[in-house]
Amino acid sequence: MSAGEELLRSKGLRVTRPRLAVLDVLAGGGHLEVDEITRRVRERLDSVSTQAVYDVLGALTRAGLSRRIEPAGSAARYEARVGDNHHHVVCRGCGEIADIDCAVGAAPCLDPNTATHGYEVDEAEVTFWGLCPTCRARRDLDE
Repeated sequence: MSAGEELLRSKGLRVTRPRLAVLDVLAGGGHLEVDEITRRVRERLDSVSTQAVYDVLGALTRAGLSRRIEPAGSAARYEARVGDNHHHVVCRGCGEIADIDCAVGAAPCLDPNTATHGYEVDEAEVTFWGLCPTCRARRDLDE
């Protein structure tokens, strides 16, 4: 049994070729948009619809096997790094996204300093914005 099959079964999900292919694509790393995931899955399978990829991503995200992030002004992206409450830095120039480990201490990284309205907070989502090294170099050349 493959690692992907074990992961799916451990979360009570049926093992299907599209699910295994999406897991494999996500395991390759990065913060991928659905179109890129679909393109890579199609390289592995004879055919798969974009809707099927959306459905798989929804199931994987609900099961905690993938994480959906949606930086402001950007399409949703998916990653395999889950369960550690890490954050992201987004380049304002090219849109590249990189992981940043928890800002302070254990999850949730930030304690709300206001009333939580009865919520039990278990995750903090923080997005840092700036310029990646490549975009900074381009900017510096233009100045």
